[in-house]
Amino acid sequence: MPKRLPSTPPVLPGLAYVRPLGSGGFADVFLYEQDMPRRAVAVKVLPSDVRDPGLLRMFNAEADVLAHLSAHPSIVTVYQAGISADGRAYIVMEYCPGSLAQRYRRERIPVDEVLAIGVRMASALESAHRAGLVHRDVKPSNILITSFGVPVLADFGISAALTPTGGDEILAMSVPWSAPEVVAEHTPGTVASEIWSLGATIYSLLAGHSPFERPEAGQNSREQLRRRIERAAYPRIPRADVPDELQAVLARALARDPADRYPSALAMAEALRDVQRRVGLAQTPVEVAVDEWAPQAAAVDFADAAPRAVRSSVEHTTSRRTRDPASLVAQARDEDSTTMAAVPRRRRVWPWALGAGVVSAVAVGAAWWLQAVGR
Repeated sequence: MPKRLPSTPPVLPGLAYVRPLGSGGFADVFLYEQDMPRRAVAVKVLPSDVRDPGLLRMFNAEADVLAHLSAHPSIVTVYQAGISADGRAYIVMEYCPGSLAQRYRRERIPVDEVLAIGVRMASALESAHRAGLVHRDVKPSNILITSFGVPVLADFGISAALTPTGGDEILAMSVPWSAPEVVAEHTPGTVASEIWSLGATIYSLLAGHSPFERPEAGQNSREQLRRRIERAAYPRIPRADVPDELQAVLARALARDPADRYPSALAMAEALRDVQRRVGLAQTPVEVAVDEWAPQAAAVDFADAAPRAVRSSVEHTTSRRTRDPASLVAQARDEDSTTMAAVPRRRRVWPWALGAGVVSAVAVGAAWWLQAVGR
């Protein structure tokens, strides 16, 4: 698929365009400065030529899912969504200057840090599950780092309801972090498959690669990974500082049979906290929404492809900060080259078409700007 040039940043009321942050097949992310209150924000935008109802449904659902969940301290915050004056859907969200997209491949992340990240992500997933939602794309590149150094789960663009709502089945996967039953297309996503993905993500942060990659052999095509995942024999992490207790937690999370995994994200969070206690580390708090909170919001309508926001009346003019986005777009490596997603079984949409991982490109070269504008 040829790479699409980034679109022109839209003029949005109360926001001043600064620079591009990342670009995918069907979504662009730009850095803006919000006037009131003054802060940096990331704006995810669909190009004007996107008319695919499936992509519009996913874009609407992402905004709604984040509205349900973004009060959680380990989930990226959404501020608003709308339709620009030139007709493009957009989501304004928290700007995160960091990401785990490539860090785990470049450096040896300490065990204590990985354990804390694991507990936080399990807490975020448990809250999503209690709200009746599954993320379906948990992986390192979808864990962003806020300006306070806190990891948050992002990119809910292919999330879905835990209870099927009818209509066309949507299958989506990032192969290296997908459970055997998802790779085999037996399910689009369940709590059990999220446990697998979280286990595979924690494994990756410790090992420097996903569980079934063979970095030394270079034999890591999509089909080779699929076959290894379907066989799913746990490969121990070759690090002396990874305790046996943590190896055991990950082995259970990555069990081939879903029934052998942890019954919930909360149970996995508690298992990780138990490892922290056993090795003498401070236990990371479990932050889960109370049961009374989850039913308060209306259910997310994953079939809604209609433009629901009021179109901005701002005419398109060039911002004083606008520069050519094609010349400035970040040249980040696409670490999700083995990612795939399918929209109803008749066709497939690849990850860059879904915008998955686009927001993680916000890590590139932003520290100087944040010092200037504050949070």
